[in-house]
Amino acid sequence: MIHNEDAMKIGLSSASFYPHIQVEDSIKVMKELGFDSGELFLNTYQEYEEDFAKKVLQEKLMYDFNIKSVHSFSSSFEPYLFDDYKRRRDDMFKYFKKMCRAARIMGATCYTFHGMRIGNIENVNWNLVIDLYNKLIYTAAEEGIKLAQENVAWCMSSNINFLQNLIEKCKYPIYFTLDIKQSYRASVPIDEYLKVMNGRLVNLHLNDKDEKSLCKLPGRGKVDFKGLFLKLKDMNYKGPGVIEVYSENYNKYDEIIESRDFLKKCIIYT
Repeated sequence: MIHNEDAMKIGLSSASFYPHIQVEDSIKVMKELGFDSGELFLNTYQEYEEDFAKKVLQEKLMYDFNIKSVHSFSSSFEPYLFDDYKRRRDDMFKYFKKMCRAARIMGATCYTFHGMRIGNIENVNWNLVIDLYNKLIYTAAEEGIKLAQENVAWCMSSNINFLQNLIEKCKYPIYFTLDIKQSYRASVPIDEYLKVMNGRLVNLHLNDKDEKSLCKLPGRGKVDFKGLFLKLKDMNYKGPGVIEVYSENYNKYDEIIESRDFLKKCIIYT
């Protein structure tokens, strides 16, 4: 049995309330549901600004809530950080810097990153891509933030070889967020991602699935969470487990509480 102080902490993503609750208001809701930590999903450009980050910080302090990670409205700018047109890359980098600064102000430790859209790995300009990743990792680190590349089905990061190349070729250490539903969407076994992310995994998105849906609240599907948590324990994973679903995946908040309690039991008995 895992002692409480060593057990993975179950958090919640504010994305689970989108679009019904604003980011800064989600902290109060998550705390009222019994969550002490989680991930904030910033949904638009104005939420990357320092003034907004300070507003969120006030809520975080008021409710004694630990913001483990932040997530951007990634499709709006992250793919264009790798665009062939330099001026476009430079403009998108301004948003990336704002995200890193906002993450630091809010007290987060990592930035869950999507990055490049999916394409043929044989056509990747590795010199450019690695130069850009080095720049991104270094910029995040200047703010005390770990760049946590997430496996995303519609991004290059769904490709195991792409992730391995980032580890081997980047000058600075890159970290990872493992997302269960994205693993199933990409038809890549979770174990394959765990092998490549081992030692660099800092964040974990949790959801369940069955034959009808690839995104359900944990405990409502067929994912073997006890088995997953055992593997994470063997990897000496020290990060959080963050419930991340869509608002249409539940009807009332009590279902989220039940899901968290289910996950806690899976951790205790691993």
